[in-house]
Amino acid sequence: MKGSRAIQTVSLSLFRFHGLANRVWAFTQMGLARPALARTPDIGFWKLCGSGTGEGFTPVPNTAVYAVLATWPDLATARSRTETAAVFARHARRAAENWHLFLTPTSARGQWSGHTPFAPVTEGGHASEPIAALTRATIRPAVAARFWRRVPDISTVIGADPSVLFKIGIGEVPLLHQVTFSIWPDAASMARFARADGPHARAIRAVREGAWFSEELYARFRVQDTRGSWGGTDPMKTRKDAA
Repeated sequence: MKGSRAIQTVSLSLFRFHGLANRVWAFTQMGLARPALARTPDIGFWKLCGSGTGEGFTPVPNTAVYAVLATWPDLATARSRTETAAVFARHARRAAENWHLFLTPTSARGQWSGHTPFAPVTEGGHASEPIAALTRATIRPAVAARFWRRVPDISTVIGADPSVLFKIGIGEVPLLHQVTFSIWPDAASMARFARADGPHARAIRAVREGAWFSEELYARFRVQDTRGSWGGTDPMKTRKDAA
């Protein structure tokens, strides 16, 4: 429509691999897939990520789970490219399952590899809608051990929160680059978790007081759409069915 503008869509594509051959293949793609991903039509900012064991919130690599985060000019392009573009199609053929989230940035501050990748919008959305939170940090090597000692406690608290719909930890470089991603039923439930005194709040204070991060980015998103499954179901559609 004349006068309308495209709204950036961020995709987070998760892939789970079974079997040694598929896991080895997925690991090699962390390097080999980079040129093809960079040549993908319409792609903007992108990152190939591995994960940690458990739900990703550990420094021990999980050779079964990998992720691709990318920005696109609009939702239709994101849906199409994450299904048909070479890198995504090859991962999907090898993976036991895959889940794609399509997100609209609503706020962002900080940088990722020297870039400001997300273009937030303020229009639309409701306070009662699900909200996704992403935190990305480059951890200073001198404090990496202290940071990772705190992470299991934070993960336990998030997992015990009945409100959290989904959570995962991913990263570009083990130990030094960490991305946490979580989905909450609404802004209020996420805010309650962030304000509550506990491992998460204490870790945030330690980060601020000790300057643990050399680079950090915090972003919030609306969940526009999903495709595929994770753990045999679509966590967002399961929520809708239960509502």
